Amino acid sequence: MSDVKIARMVAPHDKDAWKAKAKSKRASILAAIPREWILTPEELNQVSPPRRRDIVQYARQEFLTAEERDITEMDAVAIVNAVRSRSLTAEKVTRAFCKAAAIAHQICNCLHEVFFDLGLERARQLDKYQEENNGRTVGPLHGLPISLKDQFHVKGVETTMGYVGWIGGNLGYPDAHGKHEVQSQTADELEALGAVFYCKTSVPQTLLYTETENNIIGRTLNPHNMILSSGGSSGGEGALIALGGSAIGVGTDIGGSVRIPAGFCGIFSLKPTPERLSYRTVANAIPGQTTYRSAVGYMGTSVDGLNLMLKSVLSTKPWVKDPAVVPLPYREDMMRDYLGRLPSQGKPLKLGILWRDGIIEPHPPVTRAMTMVYDALNRTGHKLEFLYSDGREDMHRHLKKSGEPLIPLLKRYTGTKDPILLLAYQDLVLRALKYEEQYADYWRSTADQDGQEVDAIIVPVCQSAAVVPGKLYSSGYTEIFNLLNYSVAVIPVTKADKEIDLMHDRYKPKLGLDELNWNSYDPEIYHGAPVGIQIVGKKFEEEKVLAIAHLVNQALQESEGSKPNPRL
Repeated sequence: MSDVKIARMVAPHDKDAWKAKAKSKRASILAAIPREWILTPEELNQVSPPRRRDIVQYARQEFLTAEERDITEMDAVAIVNAVRSRSLTAEKVTRAFCKAAAIAHQICNCLHEVFFDLGLERARQLDKYQEENNGRTVGPLHGLPISLKDQFHVKGVETTMGYVGWIGGNLGYPDAHGKHEVQSQTADELEALGAVFYCKTSVPQTLLYTETENNIIGRTLNPHNMILSSGGSSGGEGALIALGGSAIGVGTDIGGSVRIPAGFCGIFSLKPTPERLSYRTVANAIPGQTTYRSAVGYMGTSVDGLNLMLKSVLSTKPWVKDPAVVPLPYREDMMRDYLGRLPSQGKPLKLGILWRDGIIEPHPPVTRAMTMVYDALNRTGHKLEFLYSDGREDMHRHLKKSGEPLIPLLKRYTGTKDPILLLAYQDLVLRALKYEEQYADYWRSTADQDGQEVDAIIVPVCQSAAVVPGKLYSSGYTEIFNLLNYSVAVIPVTKADKEIDLMHDRYKPKLGLDELNWNSYDPEIYHGAPVGIQIVGKKFEEEKVLAIAHLVNQALQESEGSKPNPRL
């Protein structure tokens, strides 16, 4: 059989035509915001550097009413309770979050799609249902406004995923009638539970980056420090939630994409094992590769809000419609068991503390955050064990035996690369499986001294607090747990402080990325940047990591000098 070469035809086009298309889309997002919520040039100037860097409290105080502030400061659990008890209507709650989201976008560039009209109509329908059914609700999320990362399809709403070429259609296909009839299974489940959709949030072009910038809306800024990044790829969710434009949102995570924005923006997040929640009909980048599997995850203003989402969605049995989801219902007993693991009752947790990954040294604010967590847990009486990373020495030792290079998929993404052969990809998968086995062995070895394995691992989200755009030199602190498919929660701890987190010469960085990272730290520039930590469990231990996240957050709040406000 002769070889057949298939060429893809690409229609010629004006090389600058995309700019006009992007500009038009950008204008349409603003045009969807009610005129009374549009900020004046002077108001925008007040929330821009160098006038202000941290604009979270200022923006909420200046642009929202007292009632709107009260509503948008509620977490997801408080919102559904208020709507269920009818102390608030779904419409009033939705309107407050729509306005806060409109303000957030104008300041931080965090939205791709604005459909407040659809959200408000849905909220009115839910209020009517409750009124006509003697207070009964549609489901446990009745009246809860939920923001969605712009990978999730919603009927009647466009999905661009940051690509100019996708404007006007879903998944890049022509959609001349503008019907947008596709809806992701996750959106179906949330809607059946009573959720209200009102906006979709920004992502980086291609998704494959830990910051959020594309040619449609530009860069998404960090409301805690407007000269720093909000992270990525769920950076729009991070910025929106930090500014009160959402109490709970849905993102995805393939290398830290819900965890890095959560850490950078001072909020909470959950990355489940990929097969726990449905990814069916979700737009994605490189969907055919499975070595690093993307997971649907949640981001919000409280651990309880994340737990509400997980418990509610699992009640819909997502595995029935999506065969990729493992049929594992929510485990109330696991949550209850770990919430009861208190030293005062003779049942302390055993937690591993991984201060650094052995490759890139954390900046001073990150080390201080880890110290705060260690001290708080130590005072509470939990067992703590220091863990150590070999800096991937094992991997490099085996590579040096033959002098072979890393295969392309293990190298940092830098531009386009040639496809790899199937045998090379197969080798990569086998290495990943071996890595999982080695980690499982190491986890079991933590029981050698006292017979008790560590329940979870505490590790930085990143080597840096929220970074200067373009200076996040590695996402190794998060990527490893995607490779292992572990369950991970993120909680906020503190903020960088230029008076405390001073540069020092006690650490001598290694050449390469470590040196670049270490020399990029500037206490003045990073001042006010949030710092979070990861709480890592094994596969399918979402309930456990959420319970431990609750206990760690509680220990921090009870510690002297800690800030109990989830938004810092």
